Amino acid sequence: MPIAPANGVELYYEETGNPADPVILLIMGLGTQLIAWPDPFVEGLAARGFRVIAFDNRDIGLSTHLHGAPAVNPVWAMVASRIGLRYPLAYGLKDMAADAVGLLDTLGIAQAHIVGASMGGMIAQHIAAGWPDRVLTLTSVMSSSGARGLPGPTPALRKLLMASRPANPSRDAAVAAGIEVLRAISYPDPARAEDAYEVMAGRAFDRSYDPTGARRQLLAILADRERVNRIAAIAAPTLVIHGAADPLVPLANGQDTARRIPGARLEVIDAMAHDLPPSQVDTMVDLIASHAGGVGAISQAA
Repeated sequence: MPIAPANGVELYYEETGNPADPVILLIMGLGTQLIAWPDPFVEGLAARGFRVIAFDNRDIGLSTHLHGAPAVNPVWAMVASRIGLRYPLAYGLKDMAADAVGLLDTLGIAQAHIVGASMGGMIAQHIAAGWPDRVLTLTSVMSSSGARGLPGPTPALRKLLMASRPANPSRDAAVAAGIEVLRAISYPDPARAEDAYEVMAGRAFDRSYDPTGARRQLLAILADRERVNRIAAIAAPTLVIHGAADPLVPLANGQDTARRIPGARLEVIDAMAHDLPPSQVDTMVDLIASHAGGVGAISQAA
């Protein structure tokens, strides 16, 4: 099992493509394992001449879980933040960015094209701002700058996400909840298999189920207030991709991100919500491969 030490934790990762090709590092979102990157997406990037590396963030999947670390109620944390109170925090998004850079270090990779989705986009922004010499290009997908005042989830989706759930659900209950969330945030793509949500929710549960780890990741997002001021210094060529129908991180977030990063290009995909719809995978591959193809690595070996 490919495990790499990185920034004091161990990260599970997978590679696709020729080891001699330029690297694309994929960073997934909140509470989501690397298996959420569609195989045709990963294989498509590899076919375009890239060594594609995906990994599980800390506290998710097969990477290190910080069992016993602080994980306060997110609602309480949001209220505390609004009135200026601090709350216990296991780690921040900058720590997760350092994890990703640590993975590159362990694998001997000096520079990479960084692609992050949702929370992964936030982590990718931190990498581009904090480790500019390691980043060839940045692609921020369905993510946000973290600026105050940007729209959040729709009321219906917020109610679903905040619903009380049992601490130790059965597999059937956990999978059913996962299906409900996936259906709520995803685009109704006719190209998607009828059982796609069930298959993904089942794979995720069987591979690793740790809602407390996902809570710690959410707390890291809530506490991340300075990124919005740092991304103006990002020098890497930046592509921002956002779905027009995103109910979780509405399009205004992507538009704001593109405005704040100098020279960033915004690509809006109409038939996309907070997901990577099967019918849009080829478009995504084209956008990212073309963006990354315009910049060559100075050196692949650290």
